[in-house]
Amino acid sequence: MTLHLPDAHGTLRAYEPRTEPLALTPGAPFTSRTVFSAAHVVADPYADTTPDSPAAVDWDATLAFRRHLWSHGLGVAEAMDTAQRGMGLDWAGAAELIRRGSAEAKAAGGRIACGVGTDQLTGPANLTEVRAAYEEQLAVVEESGAQAILMASRALAAAARGPEDYLEVYGHLLRQAAEPVILHWLGPMFDPALEGYWGSSDLDAATDTFLDVIAAHPDKVDGIKVSLLDAQREIDLRRRLPKGVRCYTGDDFHYPELIAGDEQGFSHALLGIFDPLGPLAAQAVRVLDTGDREGFRALLDPTVGLSRHLFQAPTRFYKTGVVFLAWLAGHQSHFTMVGGLQSARSLPHFARAYELADTQGLFPDPKRAEERMRNLLSLYGVDR
Repeated sequence: MTLHLPDAHGTLRAYEPRTEPLALTPGAPFTSRTVFSAAHVVADPYADTTPDSPAAVDWDATLAFRRHLWSHGLGVAEAMDTAQRGMGLDWAGAAELIRRGSAEAKAAGGRIACGVGTDQLTGPANLTEVRAAYEEQLAVVEESGAQAILMASRALAAAARGPEDYLEVYGHLLRQAAEPVILHWLGPMFDPALEGYWGSSDLDAATDTFLDVIAAHPDKVDGIKVSLLDAQREIDLRRRLPKGVRCYTGDDFHYPELIAGDEQGFSHALLGIFDPLGPLAAQAVRVLDTGDREGFRALLDPTVGLSRHLFQAPTRFYKTGVVFLAWLAGHQSHFTMVGGLQSARSLPHFARAYELADTQGLFPDPKRAEERMRNLLSLYGVDR
């Protein structure tokens, strides 16, 4: 049946939903690339909460979604910004997510890496306090048996006086890490509080400091996750990495070409967009495992339009679109988010996200997705 979807100008236009989904089946882990999906959390819709109260999480649905990702061969990047760290999920909630997710990974035989940050600090902090906060979180992740991802810290960005402070803090953490970690460079488009990370707003200078951290401890760095939405900068950076240190793309605008790579190398992946794209992304990487880069690009290139839509400015609200699509796809029974973040995007934004995802055949049950979209439209007053 025809849906009438509002565009950016408030005009309703007819859209005919797709009737058949893509045929996407679970499969084994990949051989040519290491691929993580940063996974969202599912809120408990029946909890009596407010936007500034601790998150109420539906643990059954949250862990079921991780099993869905593992079943397709993807790793899970746990307790990252896709899980609303610092945007509805506090450190207490993140710590529980890390423990539960890591235990579930062991039971399911899935790969997991977990975010280590400083978000238990709620006010101004000095470098000693920042370092202690990182240490506390690193201990939780290591005790869970997961790989650690050292995330960018708002508190460190506020406290650091220059590059030397980043070198000191990260050097201290890397020296004590039990296993090689992933370093995460998240750009200010994802979090404005991270402007000037690595001690400079000049990205060339910041890159040099970032590389200095890695060069001083190459045995403790499994890889880097770069989320700057600048493909050429990522390519230039990965070519300068010490041998054995991987680049995990976090570029939700240019991921197909960065993962496919060129004659001088390629990026692995740690992406928020692989939350809604999980099964299709997995199928594409299996094609790449055979050496067929053209086939890989043919599957993944058409998804870039959806990703660019979800991650459009203000980029930090991409989580709303991710959870919206999870609801339409049937991975959760409701469209409610921790912190009330379901209100962060407009009806025209949701309508376009639905259309782009439906066109790609991403909904396992297109009829259910259509009915849920129709219900949302009705809630907003669209009754035809």
